[in-house]
Amino acid sequence: AIERKDGNASGKTLLEALDAILPPSRPTDKPLRLPLQDVYKIGGIGTVPVGRVETGIIKPGMVVTFAPQGISTEVKSVEVHHESLPEAVPGDNVGFNVKNISVKDIRRGSVTSDSKNDPAKETKQFTAQVIIMNHPGQIAAGYTPVLDCHTAHIACKFAELKEKVDRRTGKKVEDNPKALKTGDAGIVDLIPTKPMCVEAFTDYAPLGRFAVR
Repeated sequence: AIERKDGNASGKTLLEALDAILPPSRPTDKPLRLPLQDVYKIGGIGTVPVGRVETGIIKPGMVVTFAPQGISTEVKSVEVHHESLPEAVPGDNVGFNVKNISVKDIRRGSVTSDSKNDPAKETKQFTAQVIIMNHPGQIAAGYTPVLDCHTAHIACKFAELKEKVDRRTGKKVEDNPKALKTGDAGIVDLIPTKPMCVEAFTDYAPLGRFAVR
């Protein structure tokens, strides 16, 4: 208890409350996910993909898999700001040199992962919660807009509108709605029109969010 002129106060002090906060599990503990922003061919070095580490770590000697292509290769070196590093962690913008891969094999939107630890794969179909912020008219099954998800920019078809939900509570309001309009929220099935890598938001949040423009 804390003694004050106007009586005692009980409870924790601010410092005690702060000390009691458990640190979040760092995204370094998760398997590697590194969406590519670009892929360069550098004379005398070879193919250098570039992107930001979202989860996990990347280091030389690691065998990585690129999704959705399903190509695997060894990382020769990792650089951050032109400095070679023994490893790169979430938040680092890195360039890394890979063996036996041409710039034509992988591209912006490809996702780098550790071949031995939950490697990323192509997504044929996914279910998502969407909120229609501002759309002229209505959205019905068959609508195929371009999605921006991590660094990928790919058209995806709204294959099925499964539910309309209350955007504040998330509770179901209607099954199989015919359409969604501005202000509505819903659960929908989406099918990418080209190979794409998407992850569950609960597993890899940066790869489980998208915007429709």
